[in-house]
Amino acid sequence: MRIAGAIARYLLGFAFLVFGSNSFFQFIPQGLPQPGNAGIFIKVLMDAHFFYGVGLVMGVAGILLLFNRFVALGLTLLGPILYNILLFHITMAPSTIGAGVICTLLWALVAWQHRAAFAPLFKAKLDV
Repeated sequence: MRIAGAIARYLLGFAFLVFGSNSFFQFIPQGLPQPGNAGIFIKVLMDAHFFYGVGLVMGVAGILLLFNRFVALGLTLLGPILYNILLFHITMAPSTIGAGVICTLLWALVAWQHRAAFAPLFKAKLDV
């Protein structure tokens, strides 16, 4: 299980480092614009330069996972991003949800291995 968790951490870190960097350097060619609300939504986010902030967080989280430092922080940064990726694909582009599901499963595997770091979040009352 440790090997599977390490592989999942590296895959997740690499994926988010690459896609986060792509927000700045555009080395992955963009396909045709998506039809309907999905295309409008992406255009608005790109015109507002929103993807720069998201790409920065994705890149930082990817580096944290790749270097195996502050993994819980990296997972915490990626949680809302993965949620939004899944929500976008569920509501606007269901035919392209595959990568989001795979990344979410990888995230869950890595989070399970680091569940001790998240345990205090689920205490009803902190010991102060």
